[in-house]
Amino acid sequence: MFVHVDANSHVPIYHQIIQQIKSAAATGLLAPGDKLLSVRELSRQIGINPNTIARAYQELERDGIIETIRGVGTFLSSTPIRISNEDKKERVKKILKELFTEAYHLQYDEDELYRVFQEEFDKWKSHGGSEGKDVES
Repeated sequence: MFVHVDANSHVPIYHQIIQQIKSAAATGLLAPGDKLLSVRELSRQIGINPNTIARAYQELERDGIIETIRGVGTFLSSTPIRISNEDKKERVKKILKELFTEAYHLQYDEDELYRVFQEEFDKWKSHGGSEGKDVES
């Protein structure tokens, strides 16, 4: 599987797993309905405590990114996430505030930040990321 963790990162391991699964879905590495490794399998593969993997999977399931079918496995959800436009906006604003805080501390100027944003946005679009995954409720 594609999950790699950095034990020395300031980002908690469970959050690294969440972000990598979300990224794999956003870039098409994972498609709706694809089966994920079980908690035990992923734990063995990357050498991380199963409870950490379970926590990541629980958050992903709560957010509607993955779904677990008892006795069958865990899959990337094929059901569109239902979220209001206001909730979408608030989630993106929170992420942007974190980005701006990091950019400030890394001493990015406005032009540099915009250039990096545009490069990454173009990559995301070329991988099908702009094809509206969320559906307003």
